Amino acid sequence: MPRPPVPTPATPLPATDPAMRTPARGTRAQPVGRFEPLAREWQHDGWDIPEDARTHLRDVAIERPRSVISWNQSPDLGFDRAVNPYRGCEHGCIYCYARPTHSYLGLSPGLDFETRLIARPDAPQVLARELGRKGYRVAPLALGSNTDPWQPIEAQHRITRALLEVLRDWRHPVTITTRGALIARDTDILAEMAALDLVEVGVSITTLDPALARALEPRAPSPARRLQTITTLRAAGVPVRLMLAPVIPGLTDHEIEPILQSARNAGAQTAWWSLLRLPHEVHALFVDWLQHHRPNHATKVMRQIAEMRGGRANDPRFGNRFRGSGPRAQLLAQRVKLARHRMGYADSLPPLDCTRFAPPTGHTAQLSLF
Repeated sequence: MPRPPVPTPATPLPATDPAMRTPARGTRAQPVGRFEPLAREWQHDGWDIPEDARTHLRDVAIERPRSVISWNQSPDLGFDRAVNPYRGCEHGCIYCYARPTHSYLGLSPGLDFETRLIARPDAPQVLARELGRKGYRVAPLALGSNTDPWQPIEAQHRITRALLEVLRDWRHPVTITTRGALIARDTDILAEMAALDLVEVGVSITTLDPALARALEPRAPSPARRLQTITTLRAAGVPVRLMLAPVIPGLTDHEIEPILQSARNAGAQTAWWSLLRLPHEVHALFVDWLQHHRPNHATKVMRQIAEMRGGRANDPRFGNRFRGSGPRAQLLAQRVKLARHRMGYADSLPPLDCTRFAPPTGHTAQLSLF
């Protein structure tokens, strides 16, 4: 059987100003979103650029949402509703599948996604209003399904903590996904919810190599710090799942067993994994990252991805997008399954309790008839 060709971006990324300093950013590129009618490309005009204009600093805009619960019917996901306190993510993970969502805002999925962030400070109040609606039916809600709720700006804005307080007060079950060590700040709320079977936390780890992690996820906590976060949460009685994601063939797949073992030693009770996804603009951004940071791996990585994605860089079909298909994908799945069993991981965490859901004391959204 012939090997699939190496998928390459349909259009190369436009040239980026080489003088623009992007310290600790996932990408150097600033491509326009796929919905924009015009493209832009840097060309030197002979003028020097002021030193203070060469660094992409963080810019946080404020959004006042009318609703915050987003709904989905995906058979690949274990939840049908989610809340995200922020748009964009300062962690800057180059592989992030959420990058294309910035295109809906007229912003670039490249540097804009990491530097032009949007906070939603009214989200806790709006969430409480939505939970109190007459037709609302409780089921586990996902926190952190799109971008990380404990990214660095949470230290100042504290929106995620306020959301947790609302969920705790309503006794609403929540599943969490994060790679942010800042979640340890909120252990008090999480422990209280865990005692009522209302929360479980997934901690994402992609690699144990600090240098590779710094390049892949430049502003995320180090792998060692994330393992410590697992230990901290478990010491507080919070159920923890390792999120071995994404597995990057040809780059991080050799670390599957060491990551599983390290997380198990730290206290993780179960583990989930997913294959690298390259939807829309993420494909070109990731190829550009490979060529800049790991040029000797680029061809190997993209060829193995093609082998597991039907000859393409991405396969968005339900049932395939998280795990891939073909012999190589089946071998990866078998490795994870065997390692999980050997290391004593549980198949799943206990189900969250939906029977405790009730308005908090003093809630007056709707007057009683009596």
